[in-house]
Amino acid sequence: QPANSLSGGEQQMLAIGRALMARPKLLILDEPSIGLAPILVEELFARIKDLSEREGITVLLAEQNANQALSVADYGYVLETGSVVLQDTAQNLLKNEELRGAYLGF
Repeated sequence: QPANSLSGGEQQMLAIGRALMARPKLLILDEPSIGLAPILVEELFARIKDLSEREGITVLLAEQNANQALSVADYGYVLETGSVVLQDTAQNLLKNEELRGAYLGF
């Protein structure tokens, strides 16, 4: 099927697959969950974690779904209007009450 006839989510997955064919040491992903069905988002983040752990690929991820991103990250930065306002291990960021209320929605 031609790439230009794929849905937005399918095009996103195709772009990631094409990037991985080059066997990168660093994979930069900007909002990889955009356009994906919720069930595919969970699968995508599981694969991102797997790439990092099993393949040794460093992943730099920009994602508005902070809870999902932090669930697969080692370290996180919180940006507000282009400035870093908070940085810590992903585990500590997920436990941070101020962050949870302001950015994670729980």
